Amino acid sequence: MAGSNERIVKALKEVWRRAENSLCADCGKPDPDWASSTLGVFICLSCSGIHRNIPSISKVKSLKMDHWDDVQVQFLAKHGNAVTKAMYEAHIPIYYYQPTYNDCQVLREQWIRAKYERKEFTEPGKQLPYSDGVKEGILWKRGRDHGQFLPRKFLLSEREGCLKYFTKQDAKEPKINVKIDVINATFQPVKIGNPNGLQITYLKDNKTRNIFVYHESGKEVVDWFNAIRSVQFHYLKVAFPIASDNEIKNRLTRNFLKEGYMEKTGPKQREAFKKRWFTLDHRRLMYFKDPLDAFAKGEVFVGSRENGYSVQKGLPSGTQGNFSWHYGLTIVTPDREYLFTCETEADQLDWVAAFTSVINQAMTPQEYASKCLDAVSFLS
Repeated sequence: MAGSNERIVKALKEVWRRAENSLCADCGKPDPDWASSTLGVFICLSCSGIHRNIPSISKVKSLKMDHWDDVQVQFLAKHGNAVTKAMYEAHIPIYYYQPTYNDCQVLREQWIRAKYERKEFTEPGKQLPYSDGVKEGILWKRGRDHGQFLPRKFLLSEREGCLKYFTKQDAKEPKINVKIDVINATFQPVKIGNPNGLQITYLKDNKTRNIFVYHESGKEVVDWFNAIRSVQFHYLKVAFPIASDNEIKNRLTRNFLKEGYMEKTGPKQREAFKKRWFTLDHRRLMYFKDPLDAFAKGEVFVGSRENGYSVQKGLPSGTQGNFSWHYGLTIVTPDREYLFTCETEADQLDWVAAFTSVINQAMTPQEYASKCLDAVSFLS
């Protein structure tokens, strides 16, 4: 009996060590130590919790702590991540967002359910709820002034190339009508205070406008997210006919590089530092009095190193403004220096790394055109 167990454990380790099984099949996290005995995939602890919630589809076991029998190990050996992914991920639309282990729970859960439970990607040309080019429905939207979430009708149209929302179900005219190419969408469950919270941003008069929404159904809000990506993809295919699918895919919705609180001072650098919420959206650095503000109080363009931009730890000697946080950083631009302080050294290092990643990238022609944002006032 002991010899049989040793043989099974050895066979399990051999399958586990295959290169194809070195990353979680669902989120890509390295060194997964769980597996589904019914699907044949190797997954991480976090994804195993999602699998456990769909027991009719997937039964998960620890590769380190649980007992595996011979039949189960043979099943893993016959399948594994490569074979199973080839089956369940055979026809993923190019625009569909495939989450990683850094993404929020609702994105990862709906990705896993879409693959294994709903089998959305197993057949070519399958009609999907986010691929029609039009989507209409109710989302709970946060009011700009009163802060309450109220149900609002939203309409997304590929034919019109826009997203609209209406304050009343029977309203003839939309409250907003936004071109699809200036929209970004990113999940913000912590900021919004709802596990299905989605932040939709768009440019209005060259300033960023935020809309915060959620839906009770995780599937529905992720369908909205992918519907936006679908409409954007097809719109950009027409606008940039020679661009490759991957080039266009990289221009769809994006996560912010970093968000969080810092203190800032004004342009004279003698004013008291004030605590503000900052969002770094690639080359746009925006700040808000409150994380859920509809409009930024100021924006600044962050260019590239070859164009005279840099980031430095610390504040210039002789800085006069009063500040309560002592981990400073300075953004140097061709026109002026921007001074900030962080609460902890870890925050300071994270912000410096985020700014450095942007500054070290060469600017595109489109980003040169956006450089006018440097003229936007950065006042308290």
